[in-house]
Amino acid sequence: MRHADPISHNQKNQPKETMLSEHHDIAHEFPDLEDVLATLRAKDSEFDAMVKRHDEVDNEIRELEEKQLPISDEEIEKMKYERAALKDRIFEQLRAARDAQG
Repeated sequence: MRHADPISHNQKNQPKETMLSEHHDIAHEFPDLEDVLATLRAKDSEFDAMVKRHDEVDNEIRELEEKQLPISDEEIEKMKYERAALKDRIFEQLRAARDAQG
């Protein structure tokens, strides 16, 4: 017995759509800490540089994914790891600053 193909003929001939990657910039990641983020960025130049670096890496990843630019899996994973590590460090500092405010 032959089973029906779950993909219609029209779907087979359609070009694949590129899924847009999500924004992972710090403002989108921690909207509930917006005030703390702004205060910390204004007071701490090292923290501000870390947020800028995170957002730069995030933008690079997004551009590579959206434009389907050639990059090795190893390199994109390295970039994603850097973004995640920066995000963790940023969150730790945001949480500490929020907790210090009381």
